[in-house]
Amino acid sequence: MEYRYTLKNFWGHLRVVNQHRFKVFCLCCKAGIPFRGLVHDLSKYSLEEFLEGVKYFSEEKSPISNCKRVNGYSKAWLHHKGRNKHHYEYWYDYTAPDKTPFMPYKYFAEMICDNVAAGMTYQKEKWTKEYQLTYWNRVRDKVEVSSNMRDLLTRVYTDLSVLGVDKIINKDYLQKVYEEYKNKPKEEIEIL
Repeated sequence: MEYRYTLKNFWGHLRVVNQHRFKVFCLCCKAGIPFRGLVHDLSKYSLEEFLEGVKYFSEEKSPISNCKRVNGYSKAWLHHKGRNKHHYEYWYDYTAPDKTPFMPYKYFAEMICDNVAAGMTYQKEKWTKEYQLTYWNRVRDKVEVSSNMRDLLTRVYTDLSVLGVDKIINKDYLQKVYEEYKNKPKEEIEIL
């Protein structure tokens, strides 16, 4: 497939970014962090991210994935993850004593909302409550996060697959499980 800048891609990418951001905003409101939803992914409108998004736009998957497949990396992703604290990649520092600190609650909650909204945006009517767990199980051993954060994400996506969005994307549930996993030694954490 040839990727290029077209008006169709411009409008398509803008529509998908706006749809995604609106879904994140709605989920963040449910999670009790409406401001995080309002300012979510504003860097996607920067030239560095937006132009690459237009060039590699497709309805089925993120343009970042398409760009990485073609070029081996994505300048838009490097820009994005360095400016958006809701990505666990933002918190990884291989030169620090604690290479993978436990991200603050508001960014953790935004990350959950972002991941669920991304699944809904790209999967459309094929999205199910099990989708996030299936996706997470494919990538979880490759991500650079603390073992507690990995276990927390597994717990949230497992619970989501059983209980659904309304029971999981809310302030009470997210704060409770976040605090449960934040400071516990690994052997005390119970995975469903």
